[in-house]
Amino acid sequence: MKKFLYLLLFGMGACLPAIAQAQAPIRVNCGGPNYTDSKGDVWQADFGFKQGKPLAIRNQVTGTPDPVLFATYHWNPGTYSFQVPDGKYQVNLYFVEGTATDERIGARVFNVSVQGTVVFPTFDIFSEVGANTALIKTTTASVTNGTLTIGLGYVSGAEPQVSAIEILQANQTVFGPSLTLSFKYPDGSPVTGALNYAVSSSLLSFQGSQSLVNGFAECNLFANPSAMGISTQFQVTLSLTDTSGHTLWQMNLGMNPAQVNLTAVQTSALNVTVQKM
Repeated sequence: MKKFLYLLLFGMGACLPAIAQAQAPIRVNCGGPNYTDSKGDVWQADFGFKQGKPLAIRNQVTGTPDPVLFATYHWNPGTYSFQVPDGKYQVNLYFVEGTATDERIGARVFNVSVQGTVVFPTFDIFSEVGANTALIKTTTASVTNGTLTIGLGYVSGAEPQVSAIEILQANQTVFGPSLTLSFKYPDGSPVTGALNYAVSSSLLSFQGSQSLVNGFAECNLFANPSAMGISTQFQVTLSLTDTSGHTLWQMNLGMNPAQVNLTAVQTSALNVTVQKM
């Protein structure tokens, strides 16, 4: 069960069909120059933004094997836009709070949207990981007009900022077997809400959310944890929330990547029954 849940978290929201037209990964070092990371992936110098300016943080960033990606950020970019083939994508957004005056809860609050839909409302970097600590938020996006747009909208306090952006086409993410999750109430009616996940270790913080469709979440299992830079023991939190924000189900586990083996897995399913609040 632990291995199953471990794999689930890294694939959440990524059951994406193959796309005929290939799109190279888009990796942007927001506010910074070209950079080759610890896995050999090349990040381009900052581009695609609407406004704002590049800035640097004060201190060394922890919680990542690539602190250089978090050493700079783009302040108040408004939106980032990228021309891509129509299809489905995984979007990874990199954040850190390293401004002395803003190292407190509520000092910088903003909405993060993808394709015009808010995916991380009232987002506060410091409230999630504190100061000078790397944070990666992930979501998925469907593109139907040839443009993938990421918005960072001001809510309160200081203006929004982002350290790096990674966009991966569906058939370029490192996934293995498919997984179907079903969440129902005792009377058989489907749960309306979202499945949320968070993974943290000494090297990485990784979070995301998958909205339920008729009580279901569909994804592919993440087959190669090392591709995310994870090689040490880490903590996993998995929770189900309804539309009112009530937590209906939650699991907290400590896991070891070395114990994961996908070779015998073809498909998986998880059925969960929860009580109504």
